[in-house]
Amino acid sequence: MNKFIGIFAIGLLAFQSIQSQEIAIDSVNVFEVKKVELNWVPTYKEALKISKKEKKPVLIYFTGSDWCGPCKVLDEELFYTDKFKSISDTDLVLLEVDIPRRKDLIDPEKMSENLYLKDKYKVKSFPTLMVVNHRGKKIAEKKGYVMTEYYYPFFKEVIRKY
Repeated sequence: MNKFIGIFAIGLLAFQSIQSQEIAIDSVNVFEVKKVELNWVPTYKEALKISKKEKKPVLIYFTGSDWCGPCKVLDEELFYTDKFKSISDTDLVLLEVDIPRRKDLIDPEKMSENLYLKDKYKVKSFPTLMVVNHRGKKIAEKKGYVMTEYYYPFFKEVIRKY
């Protein structure tokens, strides 16, 4: 009798475990977040050219996409939001400078440019947001991760002064 109860209990637990996993998987799919598409310019040279033509500052985002935890949070909570998109579409030229540890994540030519920019602007911490003019002169900089709402006054002040 005890063996029967033990086998029944194990079977019941296994069944509940399977059912709970299915429910968790289904609930994740229900709440999928749509990622906002931003207009990242592919090269530094092109970003400066657009900056000059459109009279907008260039926001350079130095990130480590595959290893920088704060960068991943910044991506999700700041960059890929409708609020940021509305500012960037009208007032900024965007350039992402990714320095991943896995070198196969980006093109070798792009990696070479990214490392050059990291050295040129003496970036030592990630994430770093740097704003430059159409000549590449640094106007403003914000290092590290802070609460998302603190970035918007920074952007607005840079845009106002530009």
